Amino acid sequence: MSAQTDLNTPIKYIKGVGPKRATALATAGIDTVNDLLHYYPRRYLDRTTVKSIRDVKKGDQATMVGTVEVCGERQARKRKLFQAVLSDGTGMITLVWFNGVKYIKNAIQKGDRLAIHGKIEFYNGFQIVHPDFDKLDSDADPINTGTIIPLYPLSAELKKVRIDHRSFRRIIKDIENVFLIIKDHLEESIINEEKLIPLQTALQHIHFPESRENLYAAIDRLKFDEHFYLQLLMALRKNSYEKVGTNALTKSGPQVEQIEGGLGFKLTSAQQKVIQEIREDIALPKAMNRLLQGDVGSGKTIVAIIVAATAVANGVQVAVMAPTEILAHQHYESFKKQLNKVHISCALLVGKQKAAERKQILTAINGGKIDVVVGTHALIQKDVEFKNLGFVVVDEQHRFGVVQRGNLLIKGLHPHLLAMTATPIPRTMAITYHGDMDLSIIDEMPKNRKPVITKIVKEDRLQNVYKFIREEVEAGRQCMVVYPLVEETEKSDLAAASEGYELLQNIFKGINIGLIHGRLKKDEKDAIMESYANNELNILVSTTVIEVGIDIPNASVMLIEHAERFGLTQLHQLRGRVGRGSAKSYCILVERNIRDASRKRLAIMEKTNDGFVIADEDLKMRGPGKFFSTEQSGFFKHKIADMVTDGPIIRQARKIAQNIAKADATLDDHPLLKERLLKEYAQYMETVTIS
Repeated sequence: MSAQTDLNTPIKYIKGVGPKRATALATAGIDTVNDLLHYYPRRYLDRTTVKSIRDVKKGDQATMVGTVEVCGERQARKRKLFQAVLSDGTGMITLVWFNGVKYIKNAIQKGDRLAIHGKIEFYNGFQIVHPDFDKLDSDADPINTGTIIPLYPLSAELKKVRIDHRSFRRIIKDIENVFLIIKDHLEESIINEEKLIPLQTALQHIHFPESRENLYAAIDRLKFDEHFYLQLLMALRKNSYEKVGTNALTKSGPQVEQIEGGLGFKLTSAQQKVIQEIREDIALPKAMNRLLQGDVGSGKTIVAIIVAATAVANGVQVAVMAPTEILAHQHYESFKKQLNKVHISCALLVGKQKAAERKQILTAINGGKIDVVVGTHALIQKDVEFKNLGFVVVDEQHRFGVVQRGNLLIKGLHPHLLAMTATPIPRTMAITYHGDMDLSIIDEMPKNRKPVITKIVKEDRLQNVYKFIREEVEAGRQCMVVYPLVEETEKSDLAAASEGYELLQNIFKGINIGLIHGRLKKDEKDAIMESYANNELNILVSTTVIEVGIDIPNASVMLIEHAERFGLTQLHQLRGRVGRGSAKSYCILVERNIRDASRKRLAIMEKTNDGFVIADEDLKMRGPGKFFSTEQSGFFKHKIADMVTDGPIIRQARKIAQNIAKADATLDDHPLLKERLLKEYAQYMETVTIS
């Protein structure tokens, strides 16, 4: 290692790298020595995790190491497949790939030493279909040597320049002197109190573990760091919000009482509690920053309407931002219906409006003649200027990034913020990603809301389902049929829905059927939705454009095709489009290409209507990055931390981070912490003030 090498040294200057490899490493986010040290193995092989082939049983999830004895491509019925036979001296197992045959054919050769992982099946002998596999060095044998072998994430770009697991180990070994200059950003008292190992030791042992105990201690320390910095960001962001002065909205106003009195139903105790929490917040001279969680149909919109009317009674304007035009229209109709009764002005602002109409609305907003504006991203355009924006509501807030929310908030003088989501968020995720916000939960459904009956059906039962749908239509009710993306490489969601639409027109002759999808013009969408709302269309065929924002009380059946292709949270959102009226409602999940994971997902849908139970299961099964159907802009990405399993570490990191932020809001007494935060987490710092 060069005497000048430090953590900031560009990777291209390290022995064994060079320009070509440096370019490939950059695609994996490795530009410096520090990046390389924090590029962690994705899993490890050691004698305690590797099974002998003779010891495996059907149904096991197993890792094995062996040599490819024979391999090749062959034709099976209508498609090609690739097979390889792996031997480890104790037995043989067949590996099968149906997809990506060309890639596998080039990747695996006779004589290759592989580590493979997957579920053991039995078909003319033991086999694994589509196993995870890693090519190993010819001498890599954890069982005989007793060593722990790290396996790194290897992209196609890295493989092209012949960077494999051994290359990573060799490059890091060549710079191991750099471990000596690593400074720990955590104080010794915290390290001792929390029973952590020093950062220097953790980074050595994550790449070169001498024992499983070493490895687990390294993983715990590096997980702690990732959770700690996110929790520190949240604690500092909360500090920043609490220091921001704003208008205290203390009046209740007669309009609020009139709206509540004219609803025709009594608010649930959960709704009343949440309204009280918000009123107490906005009555303070500091900006509210609150997240309202509530399951589909729990009544979040009426809460937002009531608190918006409270804000208007205090002389400020309100902006309500939704992620889609359909949802914005839906909210506009709901707000207008209630606000018109008490003479509070309300307008809609979306992207596809005529220039003259838009100009008129913008002038009225700027002049303070419009009290409440409901819209999409159109609200954050530069030409939208408020006279006195004091309260902001962001619905389905996970679909907006921090910057987008910030672009709306800066249109007022530190307005109060109410973010809402119909996706119940597991508690671990709420404190991790929304730790800067106060949390309100509507955990009670309105008395008139009947649970939706959910059933899984195989495609051979569809004729019975179609008969049932016809009976529902003949009884005056309506149905929805949703199609997902069926095969990424062959068919779009629009093509699938269009084919389904044609099929259903033949099946339901004499019944009015409509088709709606994201590529229709706004006027066309509006016309179809209006026809459906007026019961002129009996069945609505759709892509997932109807996941949120459709409120048709007369709809009693939701049929979801290829239900196995949806996540739990999305299935629950779709199910929430029915059961909004007095009729008994049904959600029918059609399973076609079913696998174990999707069977488990659909079974959960059959068992419960509780969104919080479903959210917990979804997080466990899919992980945080895919928890939401649309990933949030600026979504914090962990390298080693895991929100599903790291609950105790998160709580530990949260406690330490909050104590530091409270005692030292500028981090001046923690210079190494501050340096790393500003350097490595700069993209998340938009709304944080620490200096």
